[in-house]
Amino acid sequence: MSTDIKIAHDQIKAIVAEVLEIEPVNLTDTGNFEQNYNADSLRAIEILAALERELKIEIPQEELSRMINMLGVYEVVEQYSGQAE
Repeated sequence: MSTDIKIAHDQIKAIVAEVLEIEPVNLTDTGNFEQNYNADSLRAIEILAALERELKIEIPQEELSRMINMLGVYEVVEQYSGQAE
């Protein structure tokens, strides 16, 4: 993993952890937000909005179904990060 990607992943993880009200160190890449961190659908929308605001990107709400854990979030952010110009 390159340094830039590592920094981006750390930033994304910090954003998600803040919304979930947990420490980033306790957030795993594969932990299911709903099952492992008690996140409901409103919390999922908060995660999406925080990522859009902090990273200055636009993510369609349809992508929420892919954003069930950090791996999904990383994929979605990487997909849409080049389209925010």
